[in-house]
Amino acid sequence: MTKVAPIDQRKSDHIKINLEQDVRSAITTGLENYRFIHKALPELDLNRIDTTLSLFGKKLHSPILISSMTGGTSAAETINLRLAEAAQECRITMGVGSQRAAIEHPEQASTFQIRRVAPDILLFANLGAVQLNYGYGVEQCRKAVDMIQADALILHLNPLQEAVQDAGDTNFAGLAQKIEVICKKLEVPVIAKEVGWGISERTAKLLADCGISAIDVAGAGGTSWSQVEMHRAPDEFTRQLAATFVGWGISTAESILNVAKATPNMPIFASGGIKDGLDIAKCIALGATLGGMAGQFLKAAAISTDNVVEMTKLTRKQIEVAMFATGAGTLEGLRDGTLINTQEVK
Repeated sequence: MTKVAPIDQRKSDHIKINLEQDVRSAITTGLENYRFIHKALPELDLNRIDTTLSLFGKKLHSPILISSMTGGTSAAETINLRLAEAAQECRITMGVGSQRAAIEHPEQASTFQIRRVAPDILLFANLGAVQLNYGYGVEQCRKAVDMIQADALILHLNPLQEAVQDAGDTNFAGLAQKIEVICKKLEVPVIAKEVGWGISERTAKLLADCGISAIDVAGAGGTSWSQVEMHRAPDEFTRQLAATFVGWGISTAESILNVAKATPNMPIFASGGIKDGLDIAKCIALGATLGGMAGQFLKAAAISTDNVVEMTKLTRKQIEVAMFATGAGTLEGLRDGTLINTQEVK
């Protein structure tokens, strides 16, 4: 019988594999099929482009999300603190990785507690939705939120990852009803997040009916967690099982459109293979509220806080230049017919 790795070992494996291995999906984000209509006379001052927005009662300087990644180990604590310091300086949003490790081992809570360096940022706590079928409830959700003084809670959805993981938690039956209970009883907004395989129109509608306040589509096109699990598989059977699904999922672009169609007023977080500010601008033009990146931020945070700040500043400037050159002075203006689907033009 295979011995299952403890949560902290799994988290360490995940960081190491993401930094050292090629774990990209075989699917592209779909964003390459879109381009902006260039305006040679934008009638705008670049220095007055407005990338600010308000979300869950907080003002953000730009629509950049440091996507949920890690926690539960000493290396993760260092990464989270660097990410948080940069988020505070740049006034952007951040989510932490799954806090299950700290719920079950309270001594690990410090690896997620970043308010000491980021008192003002919009911060998201994080638990796996499937844990609601394994003894978790409102109490554990509150613990996750209180642990890091979060403004909202992410419930992440990762059925494929659990299915190809050695001894994964695979009972997803009846979860919608339990998610609805959390949405009704928790004092902060609840966000549903995929982890890299996207959201269908039907799933978006189901989540909206549960009372979810925002959806992070986390579409296919970036990190494939089945590939990550392939690299840490304990045997050849599990390795081959995980490897099968490298081309699985709904692309990021398609996922944004799915959610926007199913729930027109739902805040949408676009993640999954987002590589720069131009991609984020495209996502906003498609209907997203924020654009999230993980891998690039992880690599920058592995070096220093300054690297994360520089990357964030570059990403924001890329968004500003895209807005300027397409004649959009505000983020809302990006949604006003500025994007062409090149597949439809042919």
